[in-house]
Amino acid sequence: MNDIKTLHQILIEELGNKNIEKTELPAVITGNLNSSFTIRPYQERTFRFFLNYWQEDFNGKPLENHQLLFHMATGSGKTLIMAGLMLYLYAQGYRNFLFFVNSSNIIDKTRDNFLNPLSGKYLLAPQISLRDRYFTVREADNFQSTNSGDINIVFSTIQGLHDRLNNPHENSLTYDDFENQKIVLISDEAHHINASTKKGRNPTQSGLFESESWETTVQRIFMANPENVLLEFTATVDFSDQNLEAKYKPKLIFDYTLKEFRKDGYSKEVKVLQADLPSFDRALQAVLLSQYRRKIFEKNKLALKPVILFKSKTIKESEAFFEEFKTGISSLTGKNLADIQAHSKDNMTVAMFAYYKTAGITFDNLAIELKADFSEDKLIIVNSKKDSEEKQLIVNSLEADNNGYRAVFAVDMLNEGWDVLNLFDIVRLYNTRDVKAGKIGKTTMTEAQLIGRGARYCPFRLSPDQPVDQRKYDHDIGNEMRICEELVYHSAYNPQYIQELNTALHEIGIKPKEIRQRTITLKESFKQTKLYKNEYIFLNSRQQHDRRDIFGLPYPLIQKNYTFKLHTGQSQTSAFFEETNGRKAAIDKTAKDYKLSEFGVSVMRKAMQRLGFYQFDNLKKYFPHLRSAQEFITSEYYLAKIKVEISGHSSHVNNLLPEDKLQAATTVLMELADNINSDNMEYRGTQEFLPSMLKDIITDKTLNFPMNESEDKQSGKSMSNANETPEKYHLDLTKRDWFVFDDFFGTDEEKLLIKFIDKHYDTLKNKFKDAYLVRNERHFKIYSFEDGRPLEPDFLLYLSGKKNKDTMYYQVFIEPKGGHLLLNDRWKEKMLASLKDKAVINQLWKDKKYVVWGMPFFNSEQNMREFEAAFKSLVE
Repeated sequence: MNDIKTLHQILIEELGNKNIEKTELPAVITGNLNSSFTIRPYQERTFRFFLNYWQEDFNGKPLENHQLLFHMATGSGKTLIMAGLMLYLYAQGYRNFLFFVNSSNIIDKTRDNFLNPLSGKYLLAPQISLRDRYFTVREADNFQSTNSGDINIVFSTIQGLHDRLNNPHENSLTYDDFENQKIVLISDEAHHINASTKKGRNPTQSGLFESESWETTVQRIFMANPENVLLEFTATVDFSDQNLEAKYKPKLIFDYTLKEFRKDGYSKEVKVLQADLPSFDRALQAVLLSQYRRKIFEKNKLALKPVILFKSKTIKESEAFFEEFKTGISSLTGKNLADIQAHSKDNMTVAMFAYYKTAGITFDNLAIELKADFSEDKLIIVNSKKDSEEKQLIVNSLEADNNGYRAVFAVDMLNEGWDVLNLFDIVRLYNTRDVKAGKIGKTTMTEAQLIGRGARYCPFRLSPDQPVDQRKYDHDIGNEMRICEELVYHSAYNPQYIQELNTALHEIGIKPKEIRQRTITLKESFKQTKLYKNEYIFLNSRQQHDRRDIFGLPYPLIQKNYTFKLHTGQSQTSAFFEETNGRKAAIDKTAKDYKLSEFGVSVMRKAMQRLGFYQFDNLKKYFPHLRSAQEFITSEYYLAKIKVEISGHSSHVNNLLPEDKLQAATTVLMELADNINSDNMEYRGTQEFLPSMLKDIITDKTLNFPMNESEDKQSGKSMSNANETPEKYHLDLTKRDWFVFDDFFGTDEEKLLIKFIDKHYDTLKNKFKDAYLVRNERHFKIYSFEDGRPLEPDFLLYLSGKKNKDTMYYQVFIEPKGGHLLLNDRWKEKMLASLKDKAVINQLWKDKKYVVWGMPFFNSEQNMREFEAAFKSLVE
């Protein structure tokens, strides 16, 4: 059935990929999602395909019973897609939504994502609106008495949904709910509801089963009304099953695999570390790596806490190792750590121990530190889904600042639905294999899937121009921050198992089949030139813009829900319940909204004086039109309209003391300052380009290339080696002094650019004294004049005139670009084209003049005429 076309393919054939990519996302999506969550490029594409599907009229008539599959990698932000689609369908007249999934754990997290503005993963804006009318998202038990102006969501497990519909009781969902009004069904982890299809049965046929399955229940409610919509989300559909292929391929509107997710940099890189050591010593090796990571984070002023998962095969084994680990850590000595070093030969642990030595950390002191950081109160064992709710909250909030746990001990209950980004080490405490007849076993595949979940990227950045949620050091292998972008799977020494696991990791897409490490080295002949020793490269910088268009606080900060709980003192808090005639009665607690302006100017001034951020000179940096502190307090454009919800004993809430008002105001101002001072500031690239020594910027580099993964088959292959590279792309760079590195391993378009320069090199030499082509392997970046976005031009063509006096030096940025990227990266070409007129260099040299230029994109098929014209203009 491989000839079955996906809906994704049909849309491209009928509408054209370019037309789909040009589709603008409506404000009901972009304006109502939480601005702290950037919509990633692949998420934008997901929305665009849905919008084009929904708006098109196939075969002259609209489709009924819209059923769509979103096949998207674990960790790719499916819930944000759900939120955006809910908002869009709300604008299309839908008000009632049913969210169902296999796990109650996922239900709880999703409820927080949609309903709890205080959650760090809340997906919606502080206020959501459609055409100037505000609405809210509400949870409902059924669809019989919902609010027609709001989004109403019923949350349920699939098991619970099946039971409620087939065994109805008062105030419960009924089949009638789905017949009498149009409803959007959202199925998460949808692979759990395909039992009937896998058996080759048609779940839409009535009377097929004596007892209905989950799948037939879903199909029945979906088909109950022709306007019902079923949106299914999963990371794992087995398209090798012919029945699943027949069901889902025609409904597959977007496919974003784990392989693409990893290639785009949204996951950690996965490393498998095997060691022929006892279980505790392997665990100790993981502890040392975890602490090493923490120190690297701290060295770079990042408060991130790495977590370890110790995975056992049985509950009994997990409990036994938990006790062994506690005992081992409590009696840890420097000698134990020295013994681990003696057995550590791999590059990762060798670099770790080198760091400890360079930092002057002795093994004895490190042992004391580990005893504290991995003491019993920082360990948690969670072996059963029946474990306490408190434990579930702990393991699902390991990233929180107030969560000090460093290690989780478990069997397999954390496999699905566990969403923790700061997991960096998984230690496999058993040493078994389950391969049969050369086929990867279920256990090994499950372990690979666990690694895939754990490999979600832990967001951080060291400078404002770095992406927060993508890998940054793939092209900088020697950078110490690389360890902070890697998940390490620790295994006993078992080469056959490791080979099987690597195969499984490759199959699911979280690890490339082959990574080839390549080193580019500057030619000695170039390093001896005056150009390299004495000349400059000119680069601009990124600065915050002057904010002259800012006249007040952003509206979302004014409308934000601020809260403050009264600390009433022991005299007013004995317990939440008091005895009344032998029964426990709730104490009278309440909450009330206050405007900050109600606290009075003197209270607000005092609160601002407590926080250095609110010194008037500092406020003027953010709000250049602000005239006084008094205006900041009393104007509705600043603090006057901000509200804070104060909760506590009713008599206290309704009669606030001056100190209560001061504490509440201070709490709000602290949160407000964090938001104002966040990195969500607008930037501009400076027009002034400043000099740096060329020899300090252009250096040797070691690079990683995942082989045979890129659409570009030349990536990672030597340009100089005729055995690796076809004649079309081959050029012996060892014999081209004008190319400053000894080899090149880039894409086909990049190699064709180098051949273009080779073809025109004689023309350049006739015009210029020096002509050198420099490959930019993340050596430098420039910044867009408009919005400060970073751009790393692929090549720098350096030219110097032949005159001894008034010599012209040109640095020309060139960017080869594949045809599929020409439209998306148009802003880069616009930036390069503007350099000639806008780039400013302060000419401080008597006999030299420096010029910065940019060229149009180089594309051998679509852009050559424009590029050749610009090149001719440059030479002439």
